[in-house]
Amino acid sequence: MVMNLNIFPVKSGKTLFLLTLAAVSMITAFMTAGTVSADIYKNIDKDGVLHLTNVPSDPNVKYVMIMREKRVLFQPNLDVNKYDDIINRTANKFGLDSALIKAIIKAESNFNHNAVSPVGAQGLMQLMPKTAYALSVDDSFHPEKNIEGGARYLRYLLKTYRGDLSLALAAYNAGEKAVAKYHYNIPPYRETQNYVRRVLSFYKSYSN
Repeated sequence: MVMNLNIFPVKSGKTLFLLTLAAVSMITAFMTAGTVSADIYKNIDKDGVLHLTNVPSDPNVKYVMIMREKRVLFQPNLDVNKYDDIINRTANKFGLDSALIKAIIKAESNFNHNAVSPVGAQGLMQLMPKTAYALSVDDSFHPEKNIEGGARYLRYLLKTYRGDLSLALAAYNAGEKAVAKYHYNIPPYRETQNYVRRVLSFYKSYSN
């Protein structure tokens, strides 16, 4: 999830501070329970425009962290085995490891089929509406339809990156354009890098 906010030039240091505080409040307001927020960075360009982002994607720009990431725990007491039958059927259909699908669901929604991210990703495998439409998923909150759509997309990504699971996961999180932008490496986004590590960790756990 990438969030950016720009504020036009101001001359007063006090005014800039107040605007920054207000902007940070706006960004953090989108970070609801059941999601993971990210660090917030700022940069003031040569024109005096203040830029706030949770993903400092330009390596040529010096950003200053103004708010450190605070993780919010997922909803407790969700049944991690509730969707095993659907996961196993879908894994067989697309030639995937069921433990991998389960790991992605754990990282994306913690098995909450009603989960909605601050940017609008929906359901167990957190499909964006445009992605769901492209995958012919007409109801992202329907567990079976969501898992099948997410698995189909994952199979496509694995084929695109010639079986490189880390790149497929990075693209699942940050998008294919982000992976291409960084010459087919995992983008240097903290959120994406953490996501890949978490999914691989869950994958190893569920495989055992």
